[in-house]
Amino acid sequence: MTYICTILINHLSLLMKQIFSYLLMLLVFALACSSPNNNDPSGRVIRTGVPERPAGQKDVLGLTAPKIDTVRVGFIGLGMRGPGAVKRFTHIPGTRIVALCDLYAEKVEKTQAILEKAGLPRAEAYSGSEEAWKELVRRDDIDLVYIASDWEKHAEMMIYAMEQGKHVACEVPSAMTLEEIWAIINTAEKTQKHAMQLENCVYDFFELTTLNMAQQGLFGEVLHAEGAYIHNLKEIWERYEGDWRMQYNRKYRGDIYATHGMGPAAQVMDLHRGDKMSTLVAMDTKPVNIPEYLIEERGMNPDSAYQFANGQHTMTMIRTGKGKTIQIQHDVASPRPYSRMYQVSGTKGFANKYPNPGYALEAEMLDGSITPDHENLTSHSYVSAEVRDALMAKYKHRIHRELEEKAKEVGGHGGMDFIMDYRLVYCLRNGLPLDMDVYDLAEWCSLAELSRISIENGSAPVEVPDFTRGNWNKIEGFRHAFAD
Repeated sequence: MTYICTILINHLSLLMKQIFSYLLMLLVFALACSSPNNNDPSGRVIRTGVPERPAGQKDVLGLTAPKIDTVRVGFIGLGMRGPGAVKRFTHIPGTRIVALCDLYAEKVEKTQAILEKAGLPRAEAYSGSEEAWKELVRRDDIDLVYIASDWEKHAEMMIYAMEQGKHVACEVPSAMTLEEIWAIINTAEKTQKHAMQLENCVYDFFELTTLNMAQQGLFGEVLHAEGAYIHNLKEIWERYEGDWRMQYNRKYRGDIYATHGMGPAAQVMDLHRGDKMSTLVAMDTKPVNIPEYLIEERGMNPDSAYQFANGQHTMTMIRTGKGKTIQIQHDVASPRPYSRMYQVSGTKGFANKYPNPGYALEAEMLDGSITPDHENLTSHSYVSAEVRDALMAKYKHRIHRELEEKAKEVGGHGGMDFIMDYRLVYCLRNGLPLDMDVYDLAEWCSLAELSRISIENGSAPVEVPDFTRGNWNKIEGFRHAFAD
């Protein structure tokens, strides 16, 4: 009897310890979620934390590297985006396409034809293995690794490329989790190599012109910006190799493709260049159209089809340290016209791109060279098409003045892809800071996990980490660098 009692007491003691440990974990989580925050009066902010910078590292804000006279490039991923990038690089002076890599040899060979048509020598080819890209990266005659593979391999490839002494440029989104983001940041800081996300939408013509207007004070103080990725992918789901994009949407909630909307908004708001994201709140609708597509087009069992994580429409609201706001939306399922919903709202003016580009300005912000008749202007409506065109001509960005004609000739989403690649090469050749740094990558990509955390916790406020680790105001205002 004593023996049995002893066993019961031991089991009860172990059980009490387990219950205590569980309650302690709940208490820690509750305290983390309820700790006070200056930017959230309710005090219910889910903390994400900022890991300490490893010893020997320093930030890469304003990073410059030695000039590269001829930028030698290796391309990884020759599916939907890679061949177009290779074609664009055949038009960029001061470059040499050294190597091409894809899992499938036929895709490499098809891309070789682009070089031959341009009168350029064939590149070294890598294919046939999941690890073939590493052979390309290890070459000692490559300065820049250009990644256009699927999302899930982006972070691994970027990190390995920098560790092998290469600058790296990667298609969007370049990272899907906070763990990946911090690993990319730490590698960039450790190696002092450029890590740029290939966000083309910041180079579109309305966006760059509007950014120039904002930087010259035409909108007064910019208080709010909006962006989105609204694009019904029903017609192109089947084009993604191995169905990887659909499968990612099936598994994960949150805004998993935020960078097209975030990029222009972040630049006009000077993020980590005088201001920073502080907290965000996200919510989504239930998924409907894609599960129905899976049932009707792929014959999937309804019970399985509706086990779909990503909401049909996702909204994320962000508050900055200076009390400004950003709204970002994601919807790849609804029968809506394509829109990145770019808006800028300031104390003196407003800009809106979709469905039709337009500006609304206080009369005092327009001079006689734009319109002599200020009395007929009101900020309650858009300026006329003639005034809008005059504004866009006057405030055309220097980048467009220099590259617009060639960009439209070469193409790539109307030319903005070419401008993106040209600017990357231009900055490397002239030893200048790139237009987008690793902290831009981090901030824009972080919405994937941060919005998921918010949604899965009842749309609770979530802290946005300071990826610069305290240096968010080291640079005052976003600006493009030029050699002169």
